[in-house]
Amino acid sequence: MARAPLNENAIVGAAAGLADTAGLAAVTLSEVARILSVRTPSLYGHVRDLAALRDGLTILALGELADRVGEAIAGRAGLDALRGLCEAHRGYARDHPGRWEALQRRAGAAVVRSDAALHAGRGMLAVLRGYDIAEGDQVHAVRVVAAAINGFVELEHVGSFAHSDPPADDSWDVLILQLDALLRRWNRTTAEGTA
Repeated sequence: MARAPLNENAIVGAAAGLADTAGLAAVTLSEVARILSVRTPSLYGHVRDLAALRDGLTILALGELADRVGEAIAGRAGLDALRGLCEAHRGYARDHPGRWEALQRRAGAAVVRSDAALHAGRGMLAVLRGYDIAEGDQVHAVRVVAAAINGFVELEHVGSFAHSDPPADDSWDVLILQLDALLRRWNRTTAEGTA
């Protein structure tokens, strides 16, 4: 049976599978080469170095997550859209823990300029449009929502919620409702804070 052609997509795909099964730290050029049954130098014709490989993995994850978010928020607004956004992130983290981990690293310039990053940003901004947040405050709102989702998902991932009641799902619902309440009051709250 002929081996699949070696290209950047195949290399990043192998890295993504490895990250999901063994964690992002396990993603090395030599390990990806072993999975693909090639010698490590063969990878350098397609990826510059380990940082570029991990950036490729982050771009892949951003694109996949953005697609999930798009499906989850289509035709929704306000709390329903926010819930869709949050559930898409939490579900992606559960389904692809290594790829999720790749989203939690400092991204290189290639990631920031990627179509996947733009696509992901559009999904978040679409949700915020349902809350009528002033354009100058949207970056702050994105950061607050992202921090809440990422913090909860990370704590859940490491088992921080496993030893007490109520179940984490109950707290997840509270988180979404409180984010919704904050976003609905955002412009008034920020105006009061500057008065």
